Amino acid sequence: MDKDLKDALGNIIIGGFAGTTVPDDFNTLLQTQQVGGAILFSRNIESVDQVANLIQNLKNLRSDIWMAVDQEGGRVQRLKEPFPQLPPMRALGSENEARKAATLLAHALSWLGFHQDYAPVLDVDTNPDNPVIGDRSFSSDASEVARLGCAFIDALQSAGIAACGKHFPGHGDTNQDSHLELPRLNHDLDRLRAVELIPFAAAAKTGLASLMTAHVLFEPLDSEHPATLSEHFIEPILRKEMGYDGVVVSDDLEMKAVADHYGIEDAVVRSLQAGCDQVLICSDTERQAKAYDALVHAVESGVLAKERVLQAGQRIERMKKRYQSLNGRLQGLENEFSKNA
Repeated sequence: MDKDLKDALGNIIIGGFAGTTVPDDFNTLLQTQQVGGAILFSRNIESVDQVANLIQNLKNLRSDIWMAVDQEGGRVQRLKEPFPQLPPMRALGSENEARKAATLLAHALSWLGFHQDYAPVLDVDTNPDNPVIGDRSFSSDASEVARLGCAFIDALQSAGIAACGKHFPGHGDTNQDSHLELPRLNHDLDRLRAVELIPFAAAAKTGLASLMTAHVLFEPLDSEHPATLSEHFIEPILRKEMGYDGVVVSDDLEMKAVADHYGIEDAVVRSLQAGCDQVLICSDTERQAKAYDALVHAVESGVLAKERVLQAGQRIERMKKRYQSLNGRLQGLENEFSKNA
């Protein structure tokens, strides 16, 4: 395997693990370039000092590791006090408030050593029975989500953290939680363009570093595969129609919406074929290893085009070059934590 292809494959999987120190199996995946980064959860975090040391230890194991976290505000905050706590996005009623919240968040994340935050939610909260979105969304109005979401993205990225808008093409109208089952919607492309896609189209024009896919099945467009694994969404809509050329990352492939219907090997290959550039596998290191092997085999057998992998690798490298060079420039932010300790 040539170096360019090996490097590209080595950046595709972002993995998670259990515990507050780096386990041996995840260390091995890092050292052998089977995973390109780590996503941290509450299970990995005991204190500000501990998580800062954990991130530094991960960077010592692989100098170009990509560090990510889900820190939205409200009910989705992996880092607890004394880390600055944000309200849910629904509480941010103006662009100024969105910018202030994002700037504070980015400064603190950068000080800890993170490169990316899987935020903000760009879903439009159109279904009051939605069990997973709700006040994570800026609004039930698509234009308002676009306005506040773009302000949040601009401020977060200006302060050195790569944003990730989610969940494309829209999770806001479901009444099911994709962590637990596969949501299905009867929305056609006209409906999506009129509501769900409005914030994503706006964000695509902002220089947004990354977008996350939704594990939602849209029956009129693809009656078999959720958007993450479908060829009917990323390339034709996001890339060609909206002109977006940032990184597309899958939502966690271990969520039941995918895991109950696909093996990890099938899911990871389908996600790349569908247009994803990175994939999240947030818990199981054995699955991470199997996914990497599946990608290698798919390329070698011609099932997955080498050019598709290299394209994904180029987008990831562009994002890494931009945000890893910014990361760590902000020093002296201990006060953000000590004053709240």
